[in-house]
Parts: sequence; structure tokens; C-alpha cells
Amino acid sequence: MITNTELEYKGNLYPSTIVEFHRDTDKLYFTTSNGVILEMTILRDSILRFRYATENIFEPDFSYSISENVSVGFNHLKVEETTTEYLVYTAKLKVLIDKKTLRTQISDLDGNIINEDELGFHWEENYEFGGNSVKMSKITQNAESFYGLGDKATHSNLKGKRVSNWVTDQYAYGKDQDPLYKAIPFFIGLHNNKSYGIFFDNTFKTNFDFAHERRNVTSFWADGGEMNYYFIYGPQMSQVVKAYTNLTGTPELPPMWAMGYHQSKWSYYPESNVRAIAKNFRKMRIPCDAIYLDIDYMDGFRCFTWDKSRFPNPKKMISDLEEKGFKTVVMIDPGIKIDKDYWVYQEAIENDYFCKRADGAFMKGKVWPGECNFPDFTNPKVREWWAELYKEMMSEIGVHAVWNDMNEPAVMEVPTKTAPLDTRHDFDGHPCSHRKAHNVYGMQMVRATYEGIKKYVYPKRPFVITRAAFAGTQRFSSTWTGDNVATWEHLWIANVQAQRMCMSGYSFVGSDIGGFAEQPNGELFARWIQLGVFHPFCRVHSSGDHGDQEPWSFDDEVTNIVRKFIELRYQLLPYLYTMFYRYSKEGVPMLKPLVHFDQEDHQTHFRTDEFIFGEQILVCPVQEPNAQGRRMYLPRGIWYNYWTNEAVVGGMEKWVVAGLDKIPIFIKEGAMIPKYPVQQYVGELDIKELVLDVYYKNGVETSTVYEDGQDGYDYKKGRYSLRNFNLKGKPNELLIQQFKDGSFITSYETFKMNLHGLPFKIKKIQVDNEFVDLKDVKLNGNNNIHISKDFTLLHIIGA
Repeated sequence: MITNTELEYKGNLYPSTIVEFHRDTDKLYFTTSNGVILEMTILRDSILRFRYATENIFEPDFSYSISENVSVGFNHLKVEETTTEYLVYTAKLKVLIDKKTLRTQISDLDGNIINEDELGFHWEENYEFGGNSVKMSKITQNAESFYGLGDKATHSNLKGKRVSNWVTDQYAYGKDQDPLYKAIPFFIGLHNNKSYGIFFDNTFKTNFDFAHERRNVTSFWADGGEMNYYFIYGPQMSQVVKAYTNLTGTPELPPMWAMGYHQSKWSYYPESNVRAIAKNFRKMRIPCDAIYLDIDYMDGFRCFTWDKSRFPNPKKMISDLEEKGFKTVVMIDPGIKIDKDYWVYQEAIENDYFCKRADGAFMKGKVWPGECNFPDFTNPKVREWWAELYKEMMSEIGVHAVWNDMNEPAVMEVPTKTAPLDTRHDFDGHPCSHRKAHNVYGMQMVRATYEGIKKYVYPKRPFVITRAAFAGTQRFSSTWTGDNVATWEHLWIANVQAQRMCMSGYSFVGSDIGGFAEQPNGELFARWIQLGVFHPFCRVHSSGDHGDQEPWSFDDEVTNIVRKFIELRYQLLPYLYTMFYRYSKEGVPMLKPLVHFDQEDHQTHFRTDEFIFGEQILVCPVQEPNAQGRRMYLPRGIWYNYWTNEAVVGGMEKWVVAGLDKIPIFIKEGAMIPKYPVQQYVGELDIKELVLDVYYKNGVETSTVYEDGQDGYDYKKGRYSLRNFNLKGKPNELLIQQFKDGSFITSYETFKMNLHGLPFKIKKIQVDNEFVDLKDVKLNGNNNIHISKDFTLLHIIGA
């Protein structure tokens, strides 16, 4: 007889021998004698889904992460059976399923092992909560490296690390502190020059061990739910990241002003202070597109209200700011103050929209307003209600965008920092506890916010920001890396986090430039701005407890450096906008660690500092005080120093001079970098000419420029301009072909081409096979020419 005590401690359970197999179109089912079922779905030839049931029962198949627009369809599927195994073949992969253990091994068609189970799937019954803890262990391949997993404040390469996913409010977190604000259970493995990805689609607390406990084993597990993961094969890392991003979705294009420089603080109030900040930006000629209002604009921190003493006429203030080119962004938190006279609270109570504890009492927690209840954003009715709450704020008062904070959800003065685990959630018709819903709570809040903003800023495009996120939240919102600290270490952390987020499908990301907690000195602030202008989301934000953190808050030298780099960002807006277009359309990350750029160069596998901004700009921040330069690694190829135009051969470390007014920036040879004139805000100027910085290459390189109306939805009707340039350089000539798509007519008629690195003196120029007078193209020495934007072939011939 087996006693309850023996049952409780029997530990891990494993699949037994396969006794049944059947196929249903794109799904293969393998059933064991002890009731384990492996459902293997072929989404594409290179994407497989592995889903395990115990006791012959699958949970309802539901996911907040998977995009409705995911691309599916495969070219080949064949299953063979031997005495010991099943063999599954697609056009790119071979999967072996062992009959005795249900363990899998995935190879390419040449027999190279990509990923294989160690113990494989196993589970442990959870006697406290019910259900199972589900586990998977894999063999770590020789010299394997690991990347991804969102906003981890640790080295880019996760080899030897152990991390967990439980979205957590971590004020002033430190290096290697875990977990943080986001749960993105997706990682990339790289070995033998081949990449793959695994997305563990499980919303419970998840854990990952990358050869930490045992040097030859990589494992991941969850506190509940199913073992349900997607395997994505490259072999290039770029293919893995694009496929994962397609799986979980991309955002639509934001308005271009969302990519400008933004200024924030906890908090700008009263109204006179907000107006003074705006006035000073324009007076000092420092470009800025948005000013943020933190919680102090509210009446007693009640969401969707205004403090009439501090902001007596918010509609007029916002309108006046808009006339000067400023958009207004306000914060909304999830905690709703318990106040019977507060209309938002009344509506939620009347409609039963608040989360409840297991025994039916309302879940209650202290946040900024005091005791609060929390809407259940996993309930679609609650999301619809929440979206409608934005009507007055957006349509009548004129707020331009919304910032969701504290949405982990953060709860003060409790050890867990969040809601009790017995809190109940609708989970879109799949009722569950907070153990399952916690990681997606913030995601579903910002989803509701996004729907409301999208409705009420129409026909403009929505812009939303969130702190908490789960995989797939990028479909709804930009994000930042939370409450960091004004230290040099945090400058390094911000750099690593932004790269890692982009590798994890979430490119619209930035940090609190300068640090949220404590106060930077002028040098640190300048160095952080130099990094931050190369992040997709660019915002200064601080707690305000230690001093001011506006661009002019330090000495004149720092102010001038900050202005110079913010101006550079505004010049690069068409390049940045094109980056976002490719991210939105194709899932291409906006920032690329060097390992993503060249995984076959093993020197890139442990680099953290350098990254590729877009496709063709190499950036390396200076991350130490008193530095007049730094050593950096230039990836293979030839790169032009942005400041000196010196061409440098990559594939090596190099000392680069970088006083306080510069950081190392290099341009890939053959690149054509588009630039606008400096504007104080997006839309201030009517662009009369597009500058193209052209960097000579003895060979071929392609470049892209995407433009549209910078806001609104006409681009979805074909009113965009997509220019693809094909550059081909030879020792004595340069050819540039242009291929144009879309019906959008740009405001400018000409390109000004700044030519860098030409190895010859220009003798003749042909435009569309006809020679032109050099005066007609305004040839200036050997450096620049002006030509019609409508050319199809430019041929520059040397003497």
C-alpha cells in the first residue's frame, strides 16, 4: 500500500513507453502507457511546437502571446517508424522521438544536432495548489551560448546563468538582480555556427538554467500550467529572432514624434512649471517632442482625474504646448482608490470589475492613492470598460499618449510586492489564480489602454508606454527598463538591456536616461544621452528627489554636448523611422548585438558594449568616467569613423579616441544614411531636401529609406515611399540604382548626396544613362552633389 506521505515525496514523474501514434494534418500525437501525450505541431518547416499533457488531458489551448497574424504553412512532412523511435522530417529539420522515453532530438537534414533532450519532459505534482510543476532539461552542446529573455540586468551571454520570470517592481535594482519588470520566456541558443530559439509559452513563474547547476545541462520549468514550447530553427540568429517576433507579433508604426526626444520627471507640476520647461527647450534650441506628467497631475492620485489647483485648465495647457510642438503624455496606474465618491471606483464596483480573493472578498492593496482595488484586465469586459475611460482624456482634453506604470501589479508594504497568489482572474474565460495571471496582468492592462488610445486619438496613431510586460506585449506598447540608478554600472546595464529586449522581439525600448534614482553628474548624464539617442525610445526620466535632470541642468559644456547628440537623433529620424518600418513589417530588431550581426565570428559571442543601430551604424558607448577614448571591437568588414571619415578594417579590437563630446560611431561601407535637417520637433520644418550620406564600397551594398505622412493610416492604403538603393562600387566608378515603391509624394524634390571615401576624383556623372553637366548637380569638390529624387540610375565616373 502506498501512503500519502510516500505519494507526496515521490518527486519527479517521467513519460513511459509510447503505445500510440496518430497524425492529424499538421499535428502529430504520441501517447505513452502512463498517459502522457506529446502533441507536436509543425507550424513551418523550421518552427515546431511541443506540447505535453499528463493523465491524457490537455488544458484549453489559449495564449495571450501568439499573434493573430503569425505565418504558418510548411512544404514537407514525413513520419517514419523504426523499432526504437519515430522520425519526423520537414524540409529543414529531422526530429527523433525515442519510443521508451519520449525524449526528442532535433537535427538539420545533414545530421548536425541542433537541440536534444537530456531528461526531457518531466513533472512534479503540486500538492499545495494542484496541477503540476512542469520541467524540461536539454543537453548543453559544446561551446553553446545563450541570449534573450528580455530585460535581464546581466551579461548578454547567459551561459552559466540562472534566471526567473516573475514581473516585479524592483526599485533601484542592481546588476544581476532578478527578476525584473518583464517576463519574456524566449531564449536563443548558438553552437557550431547554428542558432535556434525556444519560446516557453507559459504564464506561470518560469525559470531557466543555462548550464549553471550542471555544466552540460540547460533546463527550464514552470510552477504550473503546461510544458508548451516552440522550437525555432535558424540557422542564422537573424532568422530565429524574426521568426519569434512574427510568432508573438509586431506593433504598427507609431507616429514619428514618438521617436523624438522626450522629457519626463516625477513630477512636473504645477502648470507653470510645465510651461517653463517647455519654454526653456525652445529658448535653448534643444529639440524635444514630448513632456510627461507623472502621478502628481491627478487629484489625490486618482486615475482619470486632474488636480484643479495644480492644473486648473489642462485642455488649454495641452493645446498651448501643442502649438509649440510638444505632445503631452500622462501616467495611468492600475490601482483604483477605494472611494465611494470617485466615479471610476463606482463604475467598477457596480459592474463587478475588480479582482477578488479566493473566498470572494475584493483584492485590496496599498499604492499611491492609499488603499486600492485592482481591475481584472484579463476580463474582456473590463478591458472594454477601461478603454472607454480614456475618452474624455484623449478626445476632449487633448492628451496625446499614455504611460502605464506600477502594472506588475505593484503593491506597497507587502513582502511579495504584488497581489496575493489566491487572487482570482477571468483569464479570458479560463478562470485562474494570480499564479497564472500575474505575468500577463500588466500586458492586459496596456492592451486595454492601447485599444482606448487607438480609438480616441484616431485618425492619428496611438502611442503607449508600459513598465510591465509579457511576451507579445510589443504589439500594443513601447517600454522602458524601469527604476534604474544614476551610476556608471547602470549605464552599462541600460546598454545590455536594450540590446537584449530587441533580441527578444521587443524593439521599442529605452531606459530612464541619466538614471531614475539618485543624481548623475554632468559627465555621466552626457555619456548616457550619447547612448540613449541610439535607443528606439529616447526619454530622460528621474525621481526628482536628488536634483534636476533636464539637458541644461549641468554646465554649458554638458548642455552643448547633449544638444549636439539630440540634434543628431533628429537628423537620423528618417533612418530610425526606416528601422521601425522594418521591425514592424519584417520583425527585424532595431538594435543588434554583434553576435546577431555576425554569429560566425566567435569574438562577438561575449561582446556586450557594441551594437548595430539599424542595419549600418555601429555604436559603442563610453561607460567609464574620465575616459578620452576606449577599446572596442569592430566586426568584420570595413567601417568609416563617423567623426573622421577614416576607413577601418574590422575583425579586431581598436582604440578609438572619444573625448566627452564624442562616442565611437562607425558607418558600414556602402551605406547610404538618410538625414533630415535639425528640427525642434517632428513636423516643425517642411523638408526641402533629403541628405544621403553615401559611403563608398568596392563591392555591393543595399540601403533603404521609408517615409510616409509620419502619422495617421494613409500608409496602409499604399501612401508611403519606400526607396531601395543598390550601391555598387568599383575602383574608378560608383553606381547607385534606386527602386521606388508606394504612392506617397515627399515634400522634397532633390537628394543632397554627401560622398565619403571616394578613391577617385569625379570626372563625369550620368543620370539615367545621360551625361549631365557637373554644374547642374552642384558638384562641390569631390564631396557632394544634388540630384533629382526620381533618378533610377546614378553613375559617377572617376578620372
